Amino acid sequence: MATSNSFDVIVLGAGAMGSAAAYHLAQRGKRVLLLEQFAIGHDRGSSHGSSRIIRYSYNHPAYIALSKAAYPMWFALEQEADEKLYTRTGGLDFGPPDEESLIDTGIAMTASGIEYETLSSAEASKRFPQFRFPDDWLILYQEETGMMAATRCVLAHVRLAKQHGAAVIDNSPVVNLTIRSDSVEVHTRTDSYTSAKLVIATGAWAGAMFETLDLNLPLMPLRTQPVFFQPENSADYQPGRFPCYIAHTFSQYAHMGYGLPDADGIGVKIATHGGRAVNDPSQINYTPYDEEVEMARAFARKHIPGAADAPVGDTHACIYTMTPDEHFIIDLHPAYSHVVVSSACSGHGFKFSTLIGSILADLAINAHTEHDISLFSATRFGESHERDMPPLVAVY
Repeated sequence: MATSNSFDVIVLGAGAMGSAAAYHLAQRGKRVLLLEQFAIGHDRGSSHGSSRIIRYSYNHPAYIALSKAAYPMWFALEQEADEKLYTRTGGLDFGPPDEESLIDTGIAMTASGIEYETLSSAEASKRFPQFRFPDDWLILYQEETGMMAATRCVLAHVRLAKQHGAAVIDNSPVVNLTIRSDSVEVHTRTDSYTSAKLVIATGAWAGAMFETLDLNLPLMPLRTQPVFFQPENSADYQPGRFPCYIAHTFSQYAHMGYGLPDADGIGVKIATHGGRAVNDPSQINYTPYDEEVEMARAFARKHIPGAADAPVGDTHACIYTMTPDEHFIIDLHPAYSHVVVSSACSGHGFKFSTLIGSILADLAINAHTEHDISLFSATRFGESHERDMPPLVAVY
């Protein structure tokens, strides 16, 4: 007979992926406990803030397929939550004409049936005068690119999970896990909980937790710091006039930039894909670094000159969790089929989170999913691998 501390599934981590998994599991009638080490909606991980990009413009068809599945699920979540979470902005991918990731993005979208435009620098500059492009650059425009209201998405998943019967407990770090042949026991500082299945979605803390279960994966936390600038002509940087963008410029600047419109008055977002590696997420300094602001200004001077000298509306630290190939980890634990491991990460996972939550629910309930997640195997790195990575990481 079930007790108040006994569940069908326990989900660890109430960020983007964990909150979505709890929602989908509860929606399917499972008795779910969602445990979070910090407060719900906290700003110490990877899922907080005003906006994240959602897009079809990927250089890998597997992610385009996931995007095709994710968009309608977000629309369904908006309807159930009675809340606007997605804003269409259109999106630019641009860079030198020989940049491999940019070329592959066009090829993959064509092969996947995604409509987009190829613009000359003159055409793109006329349509989007906020940007500056070298004459010979390649520019792709995809109109359904948009932005998700990040923190509100997480809170909507948590709120709806509760409405479907999930128990949610925050400020409860896990201190020990006991994995038995057909169940798990999760110990916090104040209580213990049992369940038949376990879903681990703890973001930058996942690597250490996986290691306690004899699963050594090359997950590297990175400190990254977006910057929000407030140009005088702020109307030019609002959704509808200023698109999301990804600058495929790794070969030129040893990093790439991306950004989004001014979502809520704090400014136009300019950020670098990558960051400074840390061995433990608890070591991250959340105080903003001036040099990160100057890096964003340097990018703006080259490509968004109207924002280059604008005041900073906000800048804050957050966490990437990188794999060496920048692909996700979504799998069953190789030794414990009732434990689902996930790190849908590397700085490009948020857009898929409601879908990934459904996939994690599939794995927990049925040990398989209809979606192709073969790219995300937890065993693809083999027995030996290097965990250390450079402080700035390339992107697609």
